Amino acid sequence: MQRISLWILTAVGLFVVLVTGTLIVRSRANRVEPTEPVTSKADYRIKEVQLEEESGNVRWKLVADQAEIFEGEGRTGLRQPVVDIQQPQRTWRARGDEGDVRQATKDLELRKNVVVVSSDGLRLETSVLRWQAGAKRLWTDAPVKITRAGSVIEGSGLEVDMTQQTAEVKGRVRAQFTEFPRLSQ
Repeated sequence: MQRISLWILTAVGLFVVLVTGTLIVRSRANRVEPTEPVTSKADYRIKEVQLEEESGNVRWKLVADQAEIFEGEGRTGLRQPVVDIQQPQRTWRARGDEGDVRQATKDLELRKNVVVVSSDGLRLETSVLRWQAGAKRLWTDAPVKITRAGSVIEGSGLEVDMTQQTAEVKGRVRAQFTEFPRLSQ
């Protein structure tokens, strides 16, 4: 009888050790660190921002879900920025997941999932796009994809000079044209 009770006691002890070990292992594996909200060192935070400006015959409007102003850096950080540009010949819409505006120069940078669409069907996709206001220069060193009417152009960067009205796709360029414009005779 003592032998049976010793076996039962050993089996119960082994069971308790197994259950305790399993619970400890699972509780450590499922541990999720609590995420604290990221605190920003912004001087001001503004929700639902809208700015408009006109320069000559070009008008632009910037809308963002949120802006954080860093006065010491002279920078305004933007969340979900959308820039609408109206020119006499066409309109443009540029958007990204985030961006920055330099307060003194009005230079703009859009980042993450940047898409630019024009009213005449041109579409540009990249991860970073910068506007240098003083030089009227639009550029990126990130890969770009430009599509329009069956044509696709891909490269490792882009340089657009608005004063000269030139655009250059940088790096190894891949172009595919499925529709060709008709040449007049």
